[in-house]
Amino acid sequence: MTTFLDKADERLGDALERLLCGHHRRRLRRLGWGDVLRPGGAGDRLGGRAAVRDGNRVEVLIDGEESLPSIADAIRHARSHVHIANWHASADFRLTREPGAPTLRDLLAEVGARGVEVRVLLWAGPPVPAFQPTRRLARRERRKFTDGTSVRCVLDSRERTLHCHHEKVVVVDDAVAFVGGVDFTALEGDRHDSPEHPPRPIGWHDLASRLEGPIVADVAGHFRQRWSEVAGEDLPAPEVPAPAGGSRVQLLRTVPDHTYGFAPKGDFTLLDGYLRALRSARRLIYLENQFLWSPEIAEVLLGKLREPPDDRFRVVLLLPRKPSNGSDTTRGQLGRLLDADDGHRRLLATTISAHDGESSAPVYVHAKLGIVDDEWLTVGSANLNEHSLFNDTEVNIATDDPAVARATRLRLWAEHLGRPAAELDATDPADVVDHLWRPLAEEQAERERRGEHRTHRLVLLPGVSRRAGRLQGPLRGLLVDG
Repeated sequence: MTTFLDKADERLGDALERLLCGHHRRRLRRLGWGDVLRPGGAGDRLGGRAAVRDGNRVEVLIDGEESLPSIADAIRHARSHVHIANWHASADFRLTREPGAPTLRDLLAEVGARGVEVRVLLWAGPPVPAFQPTRRLARRERRKFTDGTSVRCVLDSRERTLHCHHEKVVVVDDAVAFVGGVDFTALEGDRHDSPEHPPRPIGWHDLASRLEGPIVADVAGHFRQRWSEVAGEDLPAPEVPAPAGGSRVQLLRTVPDHTYGFAPKGDFTLLDGYLRALRSARRLIYLENQFLWSPEIAEVLLGKLREPPDDRFRVVLLLPRKPSNGSDTTRGQLGRLLDADDGHRRLLATTISAHDGESSAPVYVHAKLGIVDDEWLTVGSANLNEHSLFNDTEVNIATDDPAVARATRLRLWAEHLGRPAAELDATDPADVVDHLWRPLAEEQAERERRGEHRTHRLVLLPGVSRRAGRLQGPLRGLLVDG
């Protein structure tokens, strides 16, 4: 039953979101990026201002069990240089849990002792110790990386107010690159998760991409741009690698304006890429993300749900049960999306947890993945909020290789549904959503409501709010956005 408070909240929330969206439009227009928010461009998913590179090999690495050892192996075999840009990295973090596995500090020191140049670029932390990693912690970890080694570690404090450097990039020899969401730290959770999600204090579902081919030069060039400004060391322009596969790939970035000399008016190709792809959706939008409270993204999803492009159009969301912040804002946007769906059951919002039949533990969905129609895929560091799309530094890759997009979706759905990928491959995605995803999630939600032990990791996202929590995102955006 809709109350007066619900209606007042809805109108106030709509007004604040219009105000924030108007502010974003004016900001991007002033910077020469106004075309990003104008409707259109849906016919060219890899259009816009980001260069498109042919001839690449893209491998999506799922969970820490797969991504971290692959990164460790590439670093171990480096011959020229290792370049790392991350939100935070802990010197004592181990990329693998094999017996005798070295810490990140020791691994980097070992390759550095062979003459490999190692450069690590980390966020310096917030100016005041309001949240982790503090500047004191960042400085302490920098000393651990550099003391007694040839490793160069530089802290970047050029963040916008209440924002950060959030990208997670590794480049080895300008021949292979990793772009994803995995941090090299145990801060706030266990990055060494697996598709089985065994119970642990806080599991961490995440993704990374392993790249070979010409796109590596773009990733390396981005690191070079930031490093040169922050560290004051000019690095040679990366050579473009030879073709290594058949995928077209774009490097998508958020670089806020007035932060770096190399992009004084910013780079908002990441927002452009998401909006182009979502506007183009005909049958399926699948999003895994830590947050979902960008009003620009929500408006596209709302439009698709109100006027679906196809009877079998579906939107599937995998989000954390309790994000580190912005929880009520995400729930408020979900309330809007459910209202737009209006009982047609085209939208499904879920989360996952670890369980052993007797107890369960949260799995923190930290992934930043989008798949549209099994024809477009993006993975990287960007959340679907105002921070990542306008004000943090972020890096994603996007490809329109349908083989990569479909294979990744099938692997993830097999993980979350506990079914063989081959079985899902033979079924239309809408039928998988209607006859597997939804019944499983609803059944587990009902078991949870009755206080019974859950029998599956998938569950409906609880506590969808249509109340004032929705207002936090627009208010925060208006207060801290430039």
